[in-house]
Amino acid sequence: MAAPIKFGILTVSDTCFNGTKADTSGPKLNEEIKREFPNSQVIFHIAPDELPSIKECLLKWCDYHMCDVILTTGGTGFSPRDVTPEATRQVIEKEAPGLAYAMVARSLAITEMAMLSRAVCGIRKKTIIANLPGSEKGAAECFGFIKNAIPHAVNVLADRQDLVTKEHVTIQGISLEKVGTISPSKVKLDNVAARNRISPYPLVEVSKATEIIRRECSPTLEIEVIPFEKSANRILAEDVLATEAVPPFRASMKDGYAVKSEDGVGNRIVREVAAAGDMPSEEELKAGEAIRISTGAPVPPGADAVVQVEDTSIVETSTDGTKELSIEIKVAPICGQDIRDIGSDVKVNELVLKKYDRISPAHVGVLAVLGKTEVKVYKRRAVGVISTGNEIKNPKDNVGPGQIRDCNKFTLLNLLKKYYYEAEDCGMAKDDPDSMKKALHAAFSKNDVVITSGGVSMGEFDVLKQVLEQDFDAMIHFARVNMKPGKPTTFATCSFAGKTKVVFGLPGNPVSCGVTCLLFVIPTLRHIERSAVIDFPIMNVIATALENKDNRPEYQRVRVYQQSGVTTLLSTGNQTSSRLNSLVGANGLALVYNYVIPKNSYNNSRLSYQVMLFDV
Repeated sequence: MAAPIKFGILTVSDTCFNGTKADTSGPKLNEEIKREFPNSQVIFHIAPDELPSIKECLLKWCDYHMCDVILTTGGTGFSPRDVTPEATRQVIEKEAPGLAYAMVARSLAITEMAMLSRAVCGIRKKTIIANLPGSEKGAAECFGFIKNAIPHAVNVLADRQDLVTKEHVTIQGISLEKVGTISPSKVKLDNVAARNRISPYPLVEVSKATEIIRRECSPTLEIEVIPFEKSANRILAEDVLATEAVPPFRASMKDGYAVKSEDGVGNRIVREVAAAGDMPSEEELKAGEAIRISTGAPVPPGADAVVQVEDTSIVETSTDGTKELSIEIKVAPICGQDIRDIGSDVKVNELVLKKYDRISPAHVGVLAVLGKTEVKVYKRRAVGVISTGNEIKNPKDNVGPGQIRDCNKFTLLNLLKKYYYEAEDCGMAKDDPDSMKKALHAAFSKNDVVITSGGVSMGEFDVLKQVLEQDFDAMIHFARVNMKPGKPTTFATCSFAGKTKVVFGLPGNPVSCGVTCLLFVIPTLRHIERSAVIDFPIMNVIATALENKDNRPEYQRVRVYQQSGVTTLLSTGNQTSSRLNSLVGANGLALVYNYVIPKNSYNNSRLSYQVMLFDV
């Protein structure tokens, strides 16, 4: 279902602005919008016939993406103060002359005076702006002339590829079934004997692979404005400054009594009560007086300390016992005691959150306190995950001989979610070129980053790289990494529908898949999103020797912990790349170079390991 279209109606009129005339065009347009787009959202504004005022509203609505479509009404004629087209032209980044032509051409069929229209239509960022006449009748008619094009234009600007494709299908009269049919893959598997026995791709070090990935994946420049309550774990695209002090008044930190510290211990007359949320008292506290006060309540003028209720006792109450008339202060108060001064938490214009910070739950609370209800964040790339293999089955299905349940996709989806990235389940692909091409085509149509598991080794049916190269004209940047597990990890980019797509071909062995996701995918998504922290933390740990019989550096799954104040680590057991349980309970990857534990050493030798902590 398409998202509701957000409309903005800007009435430009001196008389409507100053209240000497009622706005009728704006409400009429709202009526037409609600009839044509019942689920739409509409905001309104009235501006005088002044270029700066018109421009200010248009910029705000566009740059904060408060609207998908802005309809201005008024200020398009020949009067000296008719400047709506001039203001619009200064705002738009691209013109949309077809909209203006459609309105003029069809209006001429109604009145020849339409030739005097100076309407400008165009696009700024992802918002469409269209100038309509100022009359109620003219505005409604011109909206009717362009209304059918609006949903498609909005979907194109919002990059809703699935909806755009369906609209193209409808426009062109093509059947959806035909669109869904993908041409056969160019890859042929009929000459197995001629396949490569040695990989044509050079072996690259992990550091080189990381360098290549970062070079090819540019940090995003796209910014979106979202409600603060939905901003947790997003990357800030702006510095956030406090526009007001917190607290904005002197506030009590305790339930007790506001007093003058110079009065010391002794009896006090209880003048009144100050509760949280009360208006601050304007009457200054006098010597010998106290005001009963609640935590968070404003401290009255003249008081310079708050005495907690535990350090007082009742001296006199009202006859019915409901009011405190006087109390005894038992502990001498100190000036400033239990009072939060104005701005003690946050000062005016203080830098509260920094650009490129990841917004934490506590940050969301700070934004709420400051009244910062919308924040600019960097837009995330859409991510899709595909499992490949003839042998894999859905976990809910029964498995037959030679079949296994798919675990990689669900590990990846939830590993990504753990680090704040939602990904789309793009299904499974069989080990044949046509199935692989179809799965990739579907994934590319909705996602910017596609992660596959399996199909990247040297087997007869490992076809991912061939399909990428031959069917999508992809560039394989590397396809072998000097590491264990994860040697066949593949990284590629291609152009699809005019946009660059990134592909991580991860190995099919479950541990290899998880380890390479942690090493390459998560840091890349952070890099693209402009996070201030990209890589997982690295620490050196001295521990009992770990064995690695392979020439490749091995990323062994370990548990790092404190023991008697010393940081150490423990292997999670059998490190075979198919044993997913080696990741269970692990919080780090220890980089272990070729080392065989000598016989009769009782494993007492200790070495220093570089450990990447991924669960901290």
